[in-house]
Amino acid sequence: MAILSSLIGPVTGLLDKFIEDKDQKNALAHEISTMADKAASENALAQLEIAKIEAANPSLFVSGWRPAVGWCCCLALLYNTILSPVLSIWLSVPEVDSSLLTPVLMGMLGMGAMRSFEKSKGVQREK
Repeated sequence: MAILSSLIGPVTGLLDKFIEDKDQKNALAHEISTMADKAASENALAQLEIAKIEAANPSLFVSGWRPAVGWCCCLALLYNTILSPVLSIWLSVPEVDSSLLTPVLMGMLGMGAMRSFEKSKGVQREK
């Protein structure tokens, strides 16, 4: 969607060159912007549908990749914060670059917290 939004500015800039009526120009610029927003919304809904289908799949390789990512991030964070400092007393151990893992882990924890909050308020959807 970044590509689409980066094209909106130049396209609306071209309207100044070809359309002299300000009302018509503003209406077209608004329509172009609305089309971009609609495309972004449709893309997000399509991604949600794919996520639902993946999560419902009985195969662990299809439905289990999100938990696997979460466990990898947690294990790397555990290694970086607890195991690496303790092991470095006796051994020379490498450190994991947590700047790559932390945003993924925090996003997943945020989604889990949001789901827990919905359940506590009784507004969660079961399907």
